[in-house]
Amino acid sequence: MKAYIATFRTIVLAVLCAVAVSACDDSKSFAELLNDENQYVNNFLADQTVCLEIPADTAFIYGPDAPYYSIDEDKYLYMQVIEPGTKGNMVKDNEQIYFRYTMWPLAYYDHSTQTLKNGYGNNTALGATWFRYNNFSMMGSYQWGAGIQKPLSLLPVDCKVRLVVKSQMGIVDMMNDVQPYLFELTYQRAR
Repeated sequence: MKAYIATFRTIVLAVLCAVAVSACDDSKSFAELLNDENQYVNNFLADQTVCLEIPADTAFIYGPDAPYYSIDEDKYLYMQVIEPGTKGNMVKDNEQIYFRYTMWPLAYYDHSTQTLKNGYGNNTALGATWFRYNNFSMMGSYQWGAGIQKPLSLLPVDCKVRLVVKSQMGIVDMMNDVQPYLFELTYQRAR
């Protein structure tokens, strides 16, 4: 698993370097875009309860008012558990997992009203959304980024979470934006 994540991070860094080089024509440098991204995340999290450590027994507080937990060492992902799922229903490596999502760009978060605007709902015209857990060699998994999969390392397959995802761990096609997103995710096994 660590080898997959290390490979994925190397690929992400290569993509981000390419973005940095191509960003020379834009009005902001890559460093400025990363700074903006951090400000968007901090603006959103300022209105939330944040826990910087995962509970030792992974007994997360859950519900619509649950805290956001920092779930990776680099602080690229923050997870709020809405529904914890069925105990013992854990994912296996390379298992195909389907998921539904809604996402909001945190650049449009209004701190004064504590609302998110411009959410992208589920688009069923795109077909099923899926990945193979911890298998980043497949485009079906790689394209969603490592962030989408991370909650399943801590929670059962049938959980529902909200996930703040910085661009480094986000959807590959959207990395050029250097924008953080808030996802609401539900996962399920193939039937």
